[in-house]
Amino acid sequence: MKKLMAANWKMHKTRAEARDTARDLVGLIADKLPQDREVLLIPAFTALVDVAQSLAGVPGFLTGAQNFYPETHGAFTGEISPAMLADAGATHVLTGHSERRHVLSESDTMVGRKTAFGLGAGLGVILCVGETIKERQASRVAEVLGRQLSAGLADVSEDLAQRLVVAYEPVWAIGTGVTAQTSDILQAHALVRAKLKELLPVGGASVRILYGGSVKPDNAGEIIGLDNVEGVLVGGASLAADSFSRIVLA
Repeated sequence: MKKLMAANWKMHKTRAEARDTARDLVGLIADKLPQDREVLLIPAFTALVDVAQSLAGVPGFLTGAQNFYPETHGAFTGEISPAMLADAGATHVLTGHSERRHVLSESDTMVGRKTAFGLGAGLGVILCVGETIKERQASRVAEVLGRQLSAGLADVSEDLAQRLVVAYEPVWAIGTGVTAQTSDILQAHALVRAKLKELLPVGGASVRILYGGSVKPDNAGEIIGLDNVEGVLVGGASLAADSFSRIVLA
């Protein structure tokens, strides 16, 4: 199972900046990328084509998108469809990111609709789950992760799940500089794995689980070596090619 090293650039970078970062990253690590790793760059919509073209033909490098609407077309002003993302060069897409849930008020039900629709449209979907600090302090981690996974995968068949990735991102560790302790990551990823096996008896054991939450060059190696951690989803530390290259090779 290859480790997936994903960079979520969020609302950063112009087309030129994204293109330059992608090309710099390829120059730094293309000839050093281990066979057991894949790199996924997830820029803003405006830079999708530029990043996809910069990565074209480079083994182990993929392009993803940050969001979409679960319909093929229609009167949905400001939204974008999976087919449009694929046409722009994306092979993967995020669903359920904490900022979509907590800043933009996406419900568990909507996350589930998106996840099944994206997978059905042929994209690899990275379903993000994670608890807030209040939920952790109230010992509700298992409850929250179980609820989010159950809703997120409600309409996902074993066949569709072959393109599924799950990212555990504790909300309290995203963009805060605070990284979950090793024991926290091991516990959460074990909970996610157990729930995946329950919901997907055939394929749940082989779904990749990523960790996201203040991943940096100096902690990536330790995190990537933990049980049930098959990659990372990186925010701020992925914006600079040098920083993210060291994470990818950690």
